[in-house]
Amino acid sequence: MAYQSDLRPGLFKGRTIIVTGAGSGFGRCNAHELASLGAMVLLVGRKIEKLETVRDEIIEDGGVCDIGSCDIRDEEAVTALVATFIAKHGEVYGLVNNAGGQFPAPLDKITKNGWNAVVNTNLTGGFIMAREVYKQSMSAHGGSIVNIVADMWGGMPGMGHSGAARAGMVNFTQTAAYEWGHANVRVNAVAPGWIMSSGMDTYGPEFKATLKTLDQAVPLGRLGNEAEISASICFLLSESASYISGTTIRVDGAASQGNTTVYPLPKAKSITPFAGFHRAVTPELFK
Repeated sequence: MAYQSDLRPGLFKGRTIIVTGAGSGFGRCNAHELASLGAMVLLVGRKIEKLETVRDEIIEDGGVCDIGSCDIRDEEAVTALVATFIAKHGEVYGLVNNAGGQFPAPLDKITKNGWNAVVNTNLTGGFIMAREVYKQSMSAHGGSIVNIVADMWGGMPGMGHSGAARAGMVNFTQTAAYEWGHANVRVNAVAPGWIMSSGMDTYGPEFKATLKTLDQAVPLGRLGNEAEISASICFLLSESASYISGTTIRVDGAASQGNTTVYPLPKAKSITPFAGFHRAVTPELFK
């Protein structure tokens, strides 16, 4: 089988696109779709073993890619990796700032170190990646950057550190779009809602029990999947979105648009999700 993208074949042929956090979850799925559309995909992550697995999958499916292990919070390492990629593969057309992570905790239980770790990963690291790709490549020829954020418009109780970082990344997206537009660089963001991905298996038992009830707060009546996030990313990277910059697309089944206490949701009708990713793996939590 191959990735069943709704976008036209060869859309990104001849284009080099970096995907961070590419060893699992959204990043792995998006790397597969981009490769299926002809891109040379450059996979970035901290664990080289995960990147090697995804690389082997993409090559087996007929795509082309390369890998580079890096902690995006390390400024010198990011600068060096971007330079290495450019020297090896030429100009970078796209960047998907997907790498991130957080842990559930109320604000009064989050230590300074815990706060900084999440903010540095979800905000500062993404900024460093975008800045270096812009300075070393896109400032000369243009390009497209897509930052992965989260639904945090109503706050993120239980994950305040991540909410603050993601809100900062949305604002960075808007600022970068304005400052870098003269170089024909577009900067946008995608805000996933509750998506069934491998990351859900990393949480503790108590939070997993909560995750199983989340579909009740989604007007569409279900959780999303990784392919539905990747489709939005690919659209924003494409030339079809050539006049879209500084915006954030919410991919959340309208969950962020209301309050179930004020307006209880009727039972949703059966809706079939988009299932383009041929190598998708259902989280153990939902099997």
